[in-house]
Amino acid sequence: MDTLSNLHFRFKPVCNTLMRPQMLSSLSCRPTGTPESTTSVLDFSDPFSTEVKPRILLMGLRRSGKSSIQKVVFHKMSPNETLFLESTNKICREDVSNSSFVNFQIWDFPGQIDFFDPTFDYEMIFRGTGALIFVIDSQDDYMEALARLHLTVTRAYKVNTDINFEVFIHKVDGLSDDHKIETQRDIHQRANDDLADAGLEKIHLSFYLTSIYDHSIFEAFSKVVQKLIPQLPTLENLLNIFISNSGIEKAFLFDVVSKIYIATDSTPVDMQTYELCCDMIDVVIDISCIYGLKEDGAGTPYDKESTAIIKLNNTTVLYLKEVTKFLALVCFVREESFERKGLIDYNFHCFRKAIHEVFEVRMKVVKSRKVQNRLQKKKGATPNGTPRVLL
Repeated sequence: MDTLSNLHFRFKPVCNTLMRPQMLSSLSCRPTGTPESTTSVLDFSDPFSTEVKPRILLMGLRRSGKSSIQKVVFHKMSPNETLFLESTNKICREDVSNSSFVNFQIWDFPGQIDFFDPTFDYEMIFRGTGALIFVIDSQDDYMEALARLHLTVTRAYKVNTDINFEVFIHKVDGLSDDHKIETQRDIHQRANDDLADAGLEKIHLSFYLTSIYDHSIFEAFSKVVQKLIPQLPTLENLLNIFISNSGIEKAFLFDVVSKIYIATDSTPVDMQTYELCCDMIDVVIDISCIYGLKEDGAGTPYDKESTAIIKLNNTTVLYLKEVTKFLALVCFVREESFERKGLIDYNFHCFRKAIHEVFEVRMKVVKSRKVQNRLQKKKGATPNGTPRVLL
């Protein structure tokens, strides 16, 4: 697959409405109700603070790269800048609400804190958690990390059997290809053997090789987030119908801010294809930084007219269209199929309408749950079902 340096680039005039850097930063994920540069510290005294939104827990030993992952994926921090991040010394919670689908909380746990200490209510931590990401530094001795992984998984599973357990074998950029495969095989074998010895074979661990210096961390986080989207089968089905009726090779539904793809069609995902999609989003945003708005800065950064076309020199066309305020559809199309652009645009219009209908159903469910939680709160009960003690 050709890289973006070998593109025949054509930019549609309607791309003048895409994002400037300052606008992109204003869309980036940050804690609800807090300044953009701060992160909220977890308040255990408010059991209703996480209503509706599923949690993603980031756990692992100190200096394993947890905070760097969060900053690179959700705050657009340069990987080189993460070298200057201070070690996390408190539990932090951050809301991610880019769209109706990408809607969850990330809880970042410092490695040096024993969150199984009796003073911590680990049942409250794991109840309501959608995914637990355990980060292992592949360049360090990972025996201690495997022991902590086993303890964390077994405790969490006793509280909540529905948690998705994800293991990021991190910092693999410093390893050779053979060493990467061997490290993953060894960690996979040891972790599953520990669970089998404890009689917990039914616990499923998913393993990913990740690095903040390439797109692997975005692809891994995409797969984690997709498991938390109840509408995923619907989205995949809509994408399958769209590409089959439009002559499209591959299609991704991207969150523009984080470059997480929340859905794709049923054909296998190729890493180079995904990287090209991410690069296209970056190119579109960068071009609009220069040419996007009027001299006085007026205009909308990203609207329903936003679109871009990039022609590769291997007869493939990349086609980007706005779906919602934060979502974009990126397609791979052969040049001969792209000659029927009118058909593709009509089918896209139908696809976009269906996505908005799914949004509306999702918002009705969210509102209903919020009403139920408020009623539960008024009755003096906690989300765990135990009566609230009034002092």
